[in-house]
Amino acid sequence: MSTADLTVSWTPSRPGALHRRSALVLAAVSAVGVIAFFWPFLAEPGSAILGHSRDAPWLFALILPLLLALVLAELAEGGLDSRGIAMLGVLSAVAAVLRPFGAGTVGFEPIWVVIILGGRALGPGFGFVLGNVSLFASAMLTGGVGPWLPFQMIAAGWIGFGAGLLPSVRPRIEPVLLMVYGAVVSVGYGFLLNLWFWPWLAPSNSAVAFVPGASVAENLHHWLLFNLATSLGYDLPRAIVVGGLLLLTARPVLGALRRATRKAAFDQPIVFEEAPA
Repeated sequence: MSTADLTVSWTPSRPGALHRRSALVLAAVSAVGVIAFFWPFLAEPGSAILGHSRDAPWLFALILPLLLALVLAELAEGGLDSRGIAMLGVLSAVAAVLRPFGAGTVGFEPIWVVIILGGRALGPGFGFVLGNVSLFASAMLTGGVGPWLPFQMIAAGWIGFGAGLLPSVRPRIEPVLLMVYGAVVSVGYGFLLNLWFWPWLAPSNSAVAFVPGASVAENLHHWLLFNLATSLGYDLPRAIVVGGLLLLTARPVLGALRRATRKAAFDQPIVFEEAPA
């Protein structure tokens, strides 16, 4: 049998597939992220963590990048080859370049369109990494580096991850599904990001302040009131703009990304088979 009698076959797949180790590492990073966001609801009134509440964001700012680097290493080992990394770099660069266009413009944040469509087309693992890398790259570009950055990165990662988990629907319905998802996560992102500073920023004598020792339900109520009073006026325009952009761009952009994925055949070894006689 000669090489002329061999054919090359493979089945295209999406990059960043979640193998067992990668899934476990991603779950660990997400667990740390949940603790980072919701620790005020779980801490005891006299605990040391409340006494050092202003230090907590800096602590998570040190921990989260290390864990996210581990996610990148795991995905590179099992689910991202050079082609997937190239796609990640291109989409992250596009997102980073788009973010400054929304600076100072209420609601105009096209970066979320790139993250959501990238996660939808290329899978939840890729979407998680894309969200993290995009926010980090845009922060480097705009100088928006601070204790809030790890919280932005983990929240953006969850948005890309969720986009990859959306169910399969008919092509005509898919833009509507993504529009609804984009609008919901745009509001949820704003509410979630408020948690990194709300416990000590809101006036202690107000109805929207965090109350150490109060029940979880009471503090959740105060947190929701704080969101409605402070950030909803920004979150709703973001939801409308992101949802509208997704409705307009989902079909052509997803088509282009899926064609690129099929041609690249990410994470698929070439298998030589004997040609039929």
